[in-house]
Amino acid sequence: MILMNCQNDVRPSPCRVIRDLIRCVSIAIVFAGSTAATADRWTQFRGSRMDGVARSSHPETWDEEKNVAWSIEVQGEGWSCPVIWNDRLFLTTAVPAGSGDESATGPVEYTGGGGSRRDDLTRVKYRWQVICLDARSGEELWRRTAREGSPTMPRHSSNTYATETPITDGKRVYAYFGMTGLYCYDMEGEPIWEKDLGSYEMRAGWGTSSSPVLFDEKLFVQVDNEESSFLIAIDAKTGEEVWRVNRDERSQYSSPIVWQNSLRNELIVGGMVYRSYDPENGTLLWKLDMEKGRSSATPLAVGDRLYVGTEFRNRGGADDGGGYLFAIKPGGVGDISPAEGETSSEYVIWKVARSGIQMASPVLCQGHLYLLERRAGVVHCIDAETGEEAYRSRIPGARAFWASPWVSDNNVFCVDTGGTTYVLAGGPEFEVRDTNKIDEMTWSTPSVANDSVYFRTASRLYRITER
Repeated sequence: MILMNCQNDVRPSPCRVIRDLIRCVSIAIVFAGSTAATADRWTQFRGSRMDGVARSSHPETWDEEKNVAWSIEVQGEGWSCPVIWNDRLFLTTAVPAGSGDESATGPVEYTGGGGSRRDDLTRVKYRWQVICLDARSGEELWRRTAREGSPTMPRHSSNTYATETPITDGKRVYAYFGMTGLYCYDMEGEPIWEKDLGSYEMRAGWGTSSSPVLFDEKLFVQVDNEESSFLIAIDAKTGEEVWRVNRDERSQYSSPIVWQNSLRNELIVGGMVYRSYDPENGTLLWKLDMEKGRSSATPLAVGDRLYVGTEFRNRGGADDGGGYLFAIKPGGVGDISPAEGETSSEYVIWKVARSGIQMASPVLCQGHLYLLERRAGVVHCIDAETGEEAYRSRIPGARAFWASPWVSDNNVFCVDTGGTTYVLAGGPEFEVRDTNKIDEMTWSTPSVANDSVYFRTASRLYRITER
């Protein structure tokens, strides 16, 4: 009878108040636990939410000794980013297996132009490896060789044969080595399954870089190439193909993301035409003509806003054009491209020309987007709501930017190819707050978890934390 009164009384009865209080406390506990857990994880390229935003604080300043908890030598080559699940860190590498000078096979500093291809490396024997470290101590827990043999294709002299970032969900680790295959291990390093996705020619022999994304127990892999491009969904538990769609695209280098907006989940995949797919079955939801350009930067989704763009090209190739950045809202269907001469459409909020988007993926901080040029050390700051440019400035002393920036404590951290990290104040005013130097080449985007930055160079991995 008392329960009946509690359910039917329109006034806030003591029973209802208690019920609501319990609900609020429960939600707060779950949220707090979730936040704490998230802070100890960086599960895939650009973080667990694929937005480059750190969920734990870390030092603003460091060098090769200051605020370094540990550093270890990493054998072989790889621009893949570390991924972290609580106290475990996973990393991939391609280790030359011969007895010769292994340094001769590693990546070299990019000097501009089209760059050189390394056809000679197809005769070198490699071991493609997955490494598990204790994230707090740097101790190696296990190492597994996924494949041993010669590469099936050449690569750019600055690229590596382990550029794609692995993924973990706390149950399994998934390591993708491009044309060398996809491999799944349990958390103790026991192999579960492997999958050969084929080998296809890439543009100019530059190799591959697109990392997979994990969502709803499916791995999504973008295999764009010069012969037969496709997008594939793979059952994360079994390695079985769930669906596959062919793509009218040539070689691209960006990674897909899953956009969880207020209307639906969308799998966003870059190219000269950006496309959105239903992650459940691969159905095409919408497409957006990028007016060519090269898709290297991974898209960014924040709530109900999606930001996509391609790098401007002007070298006489079939992809000449691009350089546009678009802001998109949910619900798109069919072709959402703005009409000729227009900068918006029903689902495109704004379109910006010569935005500065290139290799590095954008981040959002203090209501502004940050885009890094790969040659001149230039940063573009754009109002995320309007598309208006707040500033365009060269960072003094900065070299090219290939690694993607990240955000922590309202600062934007930008790593150039020489290993120097520039700390920019978030907001519409250009300010370099700190300059942190680790003197070695890097293209790898750092990962943030456990109140630490995990920073990979051509030969070492650092844990940077408050000391």
